[in-house]
Amino acid sequence: LHPISNMKSAIIAALVGSAAAFAPAQTGKASTALNAFESELGAQPPLGFFDPLGMLDDADQDRFDRLRYVEIKHGRICQLAFLGNIITRAGLHIPGDIDTAGDSFDSYPNGLAALFGPDAIPQAGFAQIFAFVGLLELGVMKDSANGAEPGEFVGDFRNGALDFGWDTFDEETKLQKRAVELNNGRAAMMGILGLMVHEQLGGSVPIVGEL
Repeated sequence: LHPISNMKSAIIAALVGSAAAFAPAQTGKASTALNAFESELGAQPPLGFFDPLGMLDDADQDRFDRLRYVEIKHGRICQLAFLGNIITRAGLHIPGDIDTAGDSFDSYPNGLAALFGPDAIPQAGFAQIFAFVGLLELGVMKDSANGAEPGEFVGDFRNGALDFGWDTFDEETKLQKRAVELNNGRAAMMGILGLMVHEQLGGSVPIVGEL
């Protein structure tokens, strides 16, 4: 199948999944999870503890920590992806050439079209991106949820090397900053999905511009 057709199918599937996330929550087993995790970071107004798919029914703390790790990581990736869309569509690109043939970074389209379609980067370039992401996943972006030394919290990727003044904050400030990151990541996941859909539909989006 054509890569664009595959991408459209993936976007539709993602939208169906997103819609299911807002379905009415079942009672019964979900109440057990509510009692267990209602005080966790992220269970905050206006939704409070929100698990309409029942992924935490009868779950233990390890299950919750694994899902929280995945949520934080995906949120961080989507924040970078959304910001990347805004920056490149504003005309800002890495200077220089992307290959030895002399093709510049700004000669390729923005968004999904840079990876899929007739004007996409070469497959070798895509493979390099994939390999680099795999390297980060397996060797760098690790915490206690996937084999690294236990950090201060789930999603703590400092690994004893990065800090940026985190240890200078009091506990209340740390919780506030973690909550902000969690909410921004959730918004970014919805935002980048929306950009992917609009890119296939065409048209213009405020701030981002023409898609």
